[in-house]
Amino acid sequence: MPAVLEKELQTIILKTLRNAVQDMQQQNQNKEWMSLKEGAAYAGVSYNTLMKYREMGLRVCEIEGVKRISKSEIDMFFSEHSF
Repeated sequence: MPAVLEKELQTIILKTLRNAVQDMQQQNQNKEWMSLKEGAAYAGVSYNTLMKYREMGLRVCEIEGVKRISKSEIDMFFSEHSF
């Protein structure tokens, strides 16, 4: 493969990957309701720590066994427990 063509192909692939990563990041930022695993990542804590926070009053929505947590609930919980 000629060097010019290889360089052009690398540029196209890199641009496509960057766009895909940006799209995924934007989707995650706009997502209000998350799984508990995603909620733990959003809060910057482990899943087990998130479960301890539940025992301390962090509210989780559960519908037919499916559990979701909102970003605003996590933010409010942290605000209430800040000193």
